[in-house]
Amino acid sequence: MQSPTVMEAGDEVLHSLPVMEMGDVFQVLEVCETVEEIREVIVTTIEEDSNTNSPPVTSSGAGTKPSQDDNWGETTTAVTGTSEHSLSQEDIVRITKDLEDSVGLDCRRYFTLTLAVILGLLVFLTPLAFLVLPHLLWPEKLQSCGTACEGLFISVAFKLLILLLAVWALFFRQPRAGLPRVFVFRALLTVLVLLFVVSYWLFYGVRILDSQDENYQGIVQYAVSLVDALLFIHYLAIVLLELRQLQPCFSVCVTRSTDGEMRHYNLGQLSIQRAALAILEHYYCDFPVHNPALLSASKSRAAKHLAGLKVYNVDGEFPAGPAEGPGNNAAAGLAHSQSRAMIAAAARRRDTSHNELYYEEAEHERRVRKRKARLVVAVEEAFTHIKRMQEEEQKKAPGDVMDPREAAQAIFPSMARALQKYLRTTKQQHCHSMESIQQHLAFCITNNMTPKAFLESYLTPGPTLQYSRDHWLARQWTLSSEASVTSGLKDGTVFLLKCVDFSLVVTTKKIPYIQMSEEYIDPKSHKFVLRLQSETSV
Repeated sequence: MQSPTVMEAGDEVLHSLPVMEMGDVFQVLEVCETVEEIREVIVTTIEEDSNTNSPPVTSSGAGTKPSQDDNWGETTTAVTGTSEHSLSQEDIVRITKDLEDSVGLDCRRYFTLTLAVILGLLVFLTPLAFLVLPHLLWPEKLQSCGTACEGLFISVAFKLLILLLAVWALFFRQPRAGLPRVFVFRALLTVLVLLFVVSYWLFYGVRILDSQDENYQGIVQYAVSLVDALLFIHYLAIVLLELRQLQPCFSVCVTRSTDGEMRHYNLGQLSIQRAALAILEHYYCDFPVHNPALLSASKSRAAKHLAGLKVYNVDGEFPAGPAEGPGNNAAAGLAHSQSRAMIAAAARRRDTSHNELYYEEAEHERRVRKRKARLVVAVEEAFTHIKRMQEEEQKKAPGDVMDPREAAQAIFPSMARALQKYLRTTKQQHCHSMESIQQHLAFCITNNMTPKAFLESYLTPGPTLQYSRDHWLARQWTLSSEASVTSGLKDGTVFLLKCVDFSLVVTTKKIPYIQMSEEYIDPKSHKFVLRLQSETSV
């Protein structure tokens, strides 16, 4: 038994996790009830037999995710405990992430929402205040409201209802992202509405409140004109915020900096920050998930080809001489000859490096085809076994029928080894955990899907959103641009979207103006008459 290690609460828990060898069990003996009250965690390591199949646990540094066991195809033994206070390493990581998310509140977003609610209440209560204040301040001087005046009440009520629904549909929507700068058009509309309402209040105070106007029908018409003007402002908001960007004006090329994956999109009249938001929304749906493991092979191959060459002097070293002497001149001549020998060797290696690359890629493709064939056969046999089990379960009582989750766990070991080897060969083992594969298998069994449908998620790399959020979700994207992010897109605009592992390079090209001309074709121009002479044999 090793001595216990005491660690402070918070982010330091993950930074201080020890590296445990195969056969050790990671157990948390004491932890408080809530994250805010965590003071210390006592971690002990219990040595087991060397033949225990528990997976190794590796320490994760700051900002990294806990490494999952890559040997789930060979070792699928689950280690469980009976203590109700036990926590796994994944639980600690999840608690830490929840704590970080709860602490980092976006104050600007709540400030914007509060300002929008206050302005909305001011807009909707102003017409009602125009109608109510005369009855509260000088009711005895007001003229009676006739039929036309009462009809205007109905008009005001329905217009306010339509305006309320329109504002709710256009403005009060779930925010898609947090932008670095304010939206210019939305800020312009906010200022316009505020100035408009203040102007109406100033006119109302000077011409109606001070003079205590007795014509109540004119006051009602004044309130109706305010509601009509607000409806027109809402129509202007629809044009500026929604319709203006629909017509494509620019073609943007998005390139991922690490692997060169490229996509092209057409965008309308947008600012740089809103264009970046639209590109990120397309990125998660169109780009395959970023796989750093595919880049390590090329880097290691380049490092191997660029490794230095050693040159040996079989005749021995020259003796060190004075600054000017025969020994020094001989050493200089040897160094010159060594340099020429290394240049010649590097040139010969460069000439043969493409052959090495060719054979490496051919060998890799052969291994992938071999692993794929074994995986397809294993999955088809597993699904055939499922069909036999379903036929047998139809004869059983309703209480003895196995649910899809249990069926997936029952047949998963038969395909686990082949699937793991294929994922390792194609460098996808970090994208698919054993739990996610079992969930996908249970989903396919539930919906009566074929083996080909099950394998499609692993044989063909899908879009980024197909995988777990832990593999692709970036907490923050950084927009880097020489021009102001509130300025509109222009021909030749270049900006970058950076995250932790890579960046998206965006280049903008303007869609050219297309001049079309019309060419009239006479319907009689393509008609002809065949005239046959009587002397012919036809």
